[in-house]
Amino acid sequence: MSQVHREPDFNNILKVLKKEVPSRPTLFEFFMNQNLYSAVAGDPPAPDAPEEIHLAYLAKAYAACGYDYVNAQGCKLDFHAGTKERKDTVSLNAHALIYDWETFESYPWPDAKTCDYSRLEKVAPYLPGNMKIMLSGPGGVLENVIDIVGYDNLCMMLYDDPELAEAIFNKVGSIFVDYYSIAAQYDTVGFIMSNDDWGFNTQTLLSPDMLRKYVFPWHKKIVEAAHKNGKPAVLHSCGYMVEIMEEIIEDMKYDGKHSYEDNIVPVEEAYQRWGGRIAILGGLDVDFLIRSENEKIIKRAKNMLEITKEKGGYALGSGNSIPEYIPNEKYFAMTSAIVL
Repeated sequence: MSQVHREPDFNNILKVLKKEVPSRPTLFEFFMNQNLYSAVAGDPPAPDAPEEIHLAYLAKAYAACGYDYVNAQGCKLDFHAGTKERKDTVSLNAHALIYDWETFESYPWPDAKTCDYSRLEKVAPYLPGNMKIMLSGPGGVLENVIDIVGYDNLCMMLYDDPELAEAIFNKVGSIFVDYYSIAAQYDTVGFIMSNDDWGFNTQTLLSPDMLRKYVFPWHKKIVEAAHKNGKPAVLHSCGYMVEIMEEIIEDMKYDGKHSYEDNIVPVEEAYQRWGGRIAILGGLDVDFLIRSENEKIIKRAKNMLEITKEKGGYALGSGNSIPEYIPNEKYFAMTSAIVL
């Protein structure tokens, strides 16, 4: 198997996000991995190369794989967290930095308004064809609150000191609104992605009511910031979402939803339930891609393209991302379905 060769045309993914039928089968992925990027685009730039050169390299790799956009962050916005151990799994409490009002006040909060977004302008000459940027964030609202508070700690804080918990959510959320409001103004940005994991296999990380109180209002503002600048907004969120999909669609008004797992809601079922109301993006379960033979991957990918071709609003891709442990040949088996 080899990569798809075609000129990037942002209008295809834009039609998908408008719940329309694109002019050709369209691909969607959050991110791939360096082994794959090197296979299709050669060696990466030197670490000290300008930011726009690194982004240009990614654009070359995404274009070589058949995408109409490239994933990028707008600046070096970062929420400082405590030291994390580099292991296959880590505790969600091992790096807490905020646990009372004093540590809340002393925390080094980043300022999205003073970030350097110039990479979004400088990369323009390097974007091939009619390619644009999918603007993602450094994690999302809930993810970063958990990073700086700790998951168990946050659950207890929501009952022991709800005012402090709310202040942390409001601080993190307002920073993300500033970030997306500023970055979405750049012409190179075609749409935004808010990447914020909310659940696991059987339920959401916080109760739906707590998500409604502390998290969803900020995502609604993020979507409004994108729409104000004429840009669609996509939610990437892992885990069980059935109870809150109506709010994702009707209240937050996301244009697209990404991240699906077969043991929660297979993408075929997700398209049947919500397709036409929100763009369904990717969906071929990562575990399925790892374990399946190429022929089975191609068959499922072609089936997804077949069942979505009349109504549209679908782009082919994985259920989450393409980590290094997915062999390149299996990734190419999936993407080859758009030309077979």
